[in-house]
Amino acid sequence: MTTQPDTSHQRDAHPSADPAPARRPPAGEPNTAPRESSVPGVRPRTGEPGRPFLHRVRRGRPEDPRWVRPAFVGLLVATGLLYLYDLSASGYANSFYSAAVQAGSQSWKAFFFGSLDSANAITVDKPPASLWPMALSVRIFGLGSWAILVPQVLMGVATVGVLYAAVRRRFSPAAGLIAGAVCALTPVAALMFRFNNPDAMLALLMTVTVYCVLRGLEDGRTKWLVWAGVAVGFAFLAKTLQAFLILPPLAVLYAVCAPVGLRKRFAQIGLSAGAVLVAGGWWVAIVELWPASSRPYIGGSQNNSFLELTFGYNGLGRISGDETGSVGGGGGGGGGTGRWGETGWDRMFNSEIGGQISWLLPAALILLVAGIVLTRKAGRTDLTRGSFLAWGGSLLMTMAVFSYMAGIFHQYYTVALAPYIAAVVGMGATMLWEERGRVWASLTLAGAVTASAAWGYVLLNRTSDYLPWLKWLVLVGGLTGALGLIFVTRLGRHLALATAGLGFVAAVAGPTAYTLSTVNTGHSGSIVTAGPSGASVMGGPGGGGGMRGGFPGGAPNQRNGNGTQQNGQQGGGAGAPPTGGTGGFPGRNQQGNGNPQGNNGAQGRNQGGGMPGGGTGGGGMGAGRGAGGLLNGASVGSAARTLLSKDADDYTWAAAAIGSQNSASYQLATGKPVMAIGGFNGTDPSPTLTQFKKYVTDGRIHYFISGGGMGGGGMGGGGASGTTSTSSRISSWVTANFKKVTVGSATFYDLTQPTS
Repeated sequence: MTTQPDTSHQRDAHPSADPAPARRPPAGEPNTAPRESSVPGVRPRTGEPGRPFLHRVRRGRPEDPRWVRPAFVGLLVATGLLYLYDLSASGYANSFYSAAVQAGSQSWKAFFFGSLDSANAITVDKPPASLWPMALSVRIFGLGSWAILVPQVLMGVATVGVLYAAVRRRFSPAAGLIAGAVCALTPVAALMFRFNNPDAMLALLMTVTVYCVLRGLEDGRTKWLVWAGVAVGFAFLAKTLQAFLILPPLAVLYAVCAPVGLRKRFAQIGLSAGAVLVAGGWWVAIVELWPASSRPYIGGSQNNSFLELTFGYNGLGRISGDETGSVGGGGGGGGGTGRWGETGWDRMFNSEIGGQISWLLPAALILLVAGIVLTRKAGRTDLTRGSFLAWGGSLLMTMAVFSYMAGIFHQYYTVALAPYIAAVVGMGATMLWEERGRVWASLTLAGAVTASAAWGYVLLNRTSDYLPWLKWLVLVGGLTGALGLIFVTRLGRHLALATAGLGFVAAVAGPTAYTLSTVNTGHSGSIVTAGPSGASVMGGPGGGGGMRGGFPGGAPNQRNGNGTQQNGQQGGGAGAPPTGGTGGFPGRNQQGNGNPQGNNGAQGRNQGGGMPGGGTGGGGMGAGRGAGGLLNGASVGSAARTLLSKDADDYTWAAAAIGSQNSASYQLATGKPVMAIGGFNGTDPSPTLTQFKKYVTDGRIHYFISGGGMGGGGMGGGGASGTTSTSSRISSWVTANFKKVTVGSATFYDLTQPTS
């Protein structure tokens, strides 16, 4: 016969843990008293009347043990230090966004629109909210790695803090700390909170959204639903429709479980939807109403429309794979195999994605089911069950969309899952621990630890050369901890805690090792992955060609001599502040700057770059010398910088280049506006050949940089529609009519010197 253990040591001994019954409020007044949870061991949040704000910040909740607040502060500090470690190794990281940040720091118009250059030729292919904090930082501190990337680090720390606060309100301090630690130690989180893509802001705002919804479920106050809508609206301005993925489960949850009348629930949801519309729509309305002739072209669109970009290339096209102007979606081959990997229920666990995010995903799914089972008899408005449904629903909805989307999908998108997984793990593990006197609860907790250890072994075995001994420690430690949890009721307090600690350490050892590898390596380019080399391996189109976190059919990500990870497309240190190095063809060794200090000698090797199904060597994307590829920028030598900088102030654009990564490299190197012909892929119809000729005639562009992205230069052929692209026509006109200038290995055309 199993005896119920004494769990009083896990519960608050403070008198406020057992408050007197709350006064029933008069009719018409909201009941703001904490609601009792129907689940043993889960405490309602108590009030904190009469305590100064600063005292509450320093001390925390009055019923918390004194170690809780220092532990929370320590978690935030440790997260910040971890993410700040060797931050400048990534240089400019994704030079596509860094160029837009630079432009926004020089021009308020470019800041507002998210333009790639301060002369406002074309925007990035996303709304600009994620660029604004970085642009303000650069405007204050000057252009550099730290000024660009520190705002991303702060978003990571804020995400951990908000996650802790959300979990702690309904569960124990340990639950909040576990959730925060799991999130911080997720490899893809360590990658993206040190990188300048929009995903960092998106993850933060999605976490804030769930927090606000949970606050609304506590007392039914409308303001929390409105704030949730505001968070979603600004998340839309970071990464468009991905911000809406968690809305269905959260809306259904509030409609069913909120502690107010049905009519008021739907009215509050309507107000929240209005807040989404206002917070996300004000910028869209201004852009759509602004005369197209006096604003930059909307990058990524084919008709200069942000709405088209939102619902096409960046929206439904990502689901269906029908993305006009893109490099091609998925869903093509058998078994759901496409250019961006296999789709299906197991996508989050495969060799491409698994090492980025899935370490604790099996445990999270087990604990989610356990949490719902524990609360199955709770009342409609039970907050504990609501917490599981909020975080779990967000996890399942986002995971389902990611698993089956046939369009462009990158490994780092999965950072959106990190807070949801972490919250479910923190809540579920501590809840089962408090209920460990029940045989099924201890067995379930042991099963979650076993699943984490076994899956950690599988993931570590995929990179068998990386710390080969670690997988065995994870497996043995996890199984030992799980065995102890089965018999936990027969153990003393200290041994029981040691067993639980062993299980937790075994579960997080693998992702921690990958996270440490991630922060110890600089990352640059458009597609980056977390973990050691080989942690993300993807099959190419139709099962052909290989890919390690790079472009389909291309080469693996490489780590150069200075420790910077670069995409296989181009070897030349595109992400670092250029201080030297030479250009070259995709498929050949190139010298590059692997760090912002400009040390030369680091090499990145492309082992078969080019377009999907393309050849090797000089063929493929952007074959012009010194030109960047589609995914990485160019290596800009000092002679090229000198050439472009001379008399640059006499022109609107110092140069023009096909593809945004190519133009970004030269813009960051010179500090002068460089026009990105065709936007990111080189396939946007901007500028037209007629417009470009007028710019040249008016003396607004000095040089044309040979080569470039998908639509021109080395392609010499079709754009998105299969006909000759605008960028190819511009390239052909320039090469036929203007003087060629070769500087080192880079080729330019002087648009002020016609050949005839």
